Amino acid sequence: MNAARLITKKRDGGELTDTEIGELIAGYVSGDVPDYQMSAWAMAVFLRGMSTAEIAALTEAMLNSGEVLEHTPGPPRVDKHSSGGIGDKVSLPLAAALACCGVRVPMISGRGLGATGGTLDKLEAIPGYRTDLSIEEMQQAADEVGCVISSASAKLVPADRKLYALRDVTATVPCIPLITASIMSKKLAEGLDALVLDVKHGSGAFMKSLPEAQALARSLVDTGKRMGVATSALITDMNQPLGRLAGNAVEVDESVACLEGGGPADLREVTLELGAQALVLAGVAADTHDGLAQMTKAIDSGAALEKFAQMVRAQGGDLDAARPLADASEVPAGQAGVVGAIDTEQLGWAVIEMGGGRKQLGDPIDHGVGIGMQVRIGDQVEVGQPLATLYARDQHRDAAAAMVRQAIAVGDQTVTPPPLIADRVS
Repeated sequence: MNAARLITKKRDGGELTDTEIGELIAGYVSGDVPDYQMSAWAMAVFLRGMSTAEIAALTEAMLNSGEVLEHTPGPPRVDKHSSGGIGDKVSLPLAAALACCGVRVPMISGRGLGATGGTLDKLEAIPGYRTDLSIEEMQQAADEVGCVISSASAKLVPADRKLYALRDVTATVPCIPLITASIMSKKLAEGLDALVLDVKHGSGAFMKSLPEAQALARSLVDTGKRMGVATSALITDMNQPLGRLAGNAVEVDESVACLEGGGPADLREVTLELGAQALVLAGVAADTHDGLAQMTKAIDSGAALEKFAQMVRAQGGDLDAARPLADASEVPAGQAGVVGAIDTEQLGWAVIEMGGGRKQLGDPIDHGVGIGMQVRIGDQVEVGQPLATLYARDQHRDAAAAMVRQAIAVGDQTVTPPPLIADRVS
């Protein structure tokens, strides 16, 4: 297999065969194709795109690079995946609530990518929580607890583990073919019956425009169906953070608040809607209305909170243990007016500047830092009114405050807040 030839072929706009893609991925996993060549190929895909057949072949090759979870007898297996955003902690309450509704949730999650926070980084803010479960441990937790959230083990989709890290440092994150193959290979390795997707659009998403998000959603849904998994997608807003808190420990706190029946209304709505879709796809809800009723009961009864605590215990964590936060300070408005826009991606970079994410591979995470949003798009503000609360260490506070202040645009014109759910793709 000549990797250089395949890179040139893709760079020149050619379509790779299933065999060529399979050999390239196998060579990358084995080490025969070095990172620099795979980086060049990823950039060629970023620039040239891939056909539907190529995306399916890439997904299949990545899936076959490792083992898959056994589909044991029992309730349907369902999962959700988000394309990423700021403050997006939906996986935490959603997995627990779904597990109370007659399905199993074997969720393989990732770490931060670009400005986007990672589910595993959030969960590791819980003292003792293990995100490195083996395939056997994931299988057991899914069957006994009903839900599990862990990383892909070395045996599960090793191709994605390597390529995911490479994308983060080679400016090839917002690429629909690579996003599709990454998401679907991990999800298909879970042995799913149904998958619901939360595709974000807006200033804090990889897909900035609604048409881009619709294209990604369609690619994901089509690939899922092609692979025999019932799949649908919601396209949700990321022109401002989801919920009010962005970081790691702070997002666990907000997830617990949601499971207690409180928390921000937008977080609850997205959690309920995605859960309802998953239950319908899995055949355990007659329709969306029934799915919403089941999800609402799971949360408001306290069952989902107990299920989340049970999952945390099963993975070595203690939900009741303290999750210390950095010292809080406020970022005041410099002028009066209306919040017209929020550069949500900038807020994500502010969290990273404080140590809540990675600037390069291997950077440690400070779980105690984050941002608490005090305003939303369309809000009226006065001079000196808090725009946000920073949970920051002293050495990062001034730089992060400047980034947050710059990210929140205050003007004179009245603005209508964007809809939370912009579209549905099925």
